[in-house]
Amino acid sequence: MGLDRPQAWLLGLPTAAVYGSLAFFTTILHNVFLLYYVDTFVSVYKINKMAFWVGEACRASPNNPPFPSRSGAGLSSRAVVLARVRALGWHGPLLALSFLAFWVPWAPAGLQFLLCLCLYDGFLTLVDLHHHALLADLALSAHDRTHLNFYCSLFSAAGSLSVFASYAFWNKEDFSSFRAFCVTLAVSSGLGFLGATRLLRRRVEAARRDPGCSGLAVDCGLCGEELLVGSEEADSITLGQYLRQLARHRNFLWFVSMDLVQVFHCHFNSNFFPLFLEHLLSDHISLSTGSILLGLSYVAPHLNNLYFLSLCRRWGVYAVVRGLFLLKLGLSLLMLLAGPDHLSLLCLFIASNRVFTEGTCKLLTLVVTDLVDEDLVLNHRKQAASALLFGMVALVTKPGQTFAPLLGTWLLCFYTGHDLFQQSLITPVGSAHPWPEPPAPAPAQAPMLRQGCFYLLVLVPITCALLQLFTWSQFTLHGRRLHMVKAQRQNLSQAQTLDVKMV
Repeated sequence: MGLDRPQAWLLGLPTAAVYGSLAFFTTILHNVFLLYYVDTFVSVYKINKMAFWVGEACRASPNNPPFPSRSGAGLSSRAVVLARVRALGWHGPLLALSFLAFWVPWAPAGLQFLLCLCLYDGFLTLVDLHHHALLADLALSAHDRTHLNFYCSLFSAAGSLSVFASYAFWNKEDFSSFRAFCVTLAVSSGLGFLGATRLLRRRVEAARRDPGCSGLAVDCGLCGEELLVGSEEADSITLGQYLRQLARHRNFLWFVSMDLVQVFHCHFNSNFFPLFLEHLLSDHISLSTGSILLGLSYVAPHLNNLYFLSLCRRWGVYAVVRGLFLLKLGLSLLMLLAGPDHLSLLCLFIASNRVFTEGTCKLLTLVVTDLVDEDLVLNHRKQAASALLFGMVALVTKPGQTFAPLLGTWLLCFYTGHDLFQQSLITPVGSAHPWPEPPAPAPAQAPMLRQGCFYLLVLVPITCALLQLFTWSQFTLHGRRLHMVKAQRQNLSQAQTLDVKMV
């Protein structure tokens, strides 16, 4: 029997589109989570401050060790990809289920917060890890990887529209409408993961049967790479040995140093965006305008990334990222010289600072895939350790998420004497009142608080940009060296393929 028309249409989708759709099913959940989970537990479930910080502290711990199991021994590259796709088929729906657990009270607030946060963060880490690892496994060339990343940005931008839709349902006094909205998102995401992974699995299996690799729309990233990982090699390497190998991987060390600063800056912007709006712009723009700015700040980085990816194809990822660091430094210095009274420039800077910083974060996935290639060549691996390297990057840079609010609040208190913890927790972005409503500061303190927020706004990007420009200048995996690593990996893949065929 032939395929019906809808199923035939689905099977005709490009592999890159199917891969990118996984980003959509993650984004529709995660942006809503970021916007509302704090306000839900603080304002609706009335969690106490100690329980809240205990939950955040447990979330900041490395709850997902990145060292993989040894079940991959003896598997081909296509088999490893299939294993990743199957894992996404399980972890994606579980992520949607853990997202649902936030919006229905089923335990004491402190216990529910701790369990929900750890479960959600754990499944999100696994989904991101397998999804990013597939980027290195499905494509080898820089062109193909930027092509996959293009679709991820496109679908992520579409997924970010859930932020705008959420405003129509959010109501702390009547939570039922918002709860129904979250159930709809979770069901859509869970079913989407099941459908997309099933379709992607068919593509990989079709590529195995088709010697011409017509089943994969990506430039045959899996073709010619039917490697066999010997069980002896898989069993011989230990975590200690792998860590020693990473300690000798110079570019990896410089990259994670730079990325730690980048993760810090991204979360700093997310945490203090409402505070900057409240103290620097709230007297000059309406609440609805502020809400639109906040919503756009989640969509614009994905759309902006589409342009950045076109620049990456022309100039290379290294040059584009370096240009973004220079742009961040230049805009911050300009804003520092202009001062806090140039309101149009200030509004543009607050928005662009977040957009460009988030855009840089999304480009760095491509750099990690290049590090996967270099790791394979340097350590003469028979198979790329993509998930392992992505996991180690996530593990090493995770403290940046915790340092951002802690260092930010300390700096604000240091410059102004204003302690955020003496008031109710800041209402997160996307709530009915997107800015905090603390007791009004004393008249003499208000200008000092505004000036302190301004210096925090501009000095943090300047410091981050200077640190990142230094560390990025030490990173050598670009230009001629990158081409050499790509050629060596390609030659290694072809040689091992011939060995497997001869056996």
